[in-house]
Amino acid sequence: MAQTQISTETSTWLMQAKDFLYEARRLKPGPERNDLRQTAKVLRELAKLEAAPGRDWRQTTGSGGESVV
Repeated sequence: MAQTQISTETSTWLMQAKDFLYEARRLKPGPERNDLRQTAKVLRELAKLEAAPGRDWRQTTGSGGESVV
């Protein structure tokens, strides 16, 4: 029976997102806080793409999915 290996290491993207959210929580509501929260959201999306099985997100463009290679 084939076993799948589950990574227990935390993604660098997720750790950075956590740091951005921590800093955002320290600020009063406003544009700077919103920018930090938006950056954290993008970093979480990158982490999801990186963790997706069988998909190399670095090989595609963001516009139409055409291969760069």
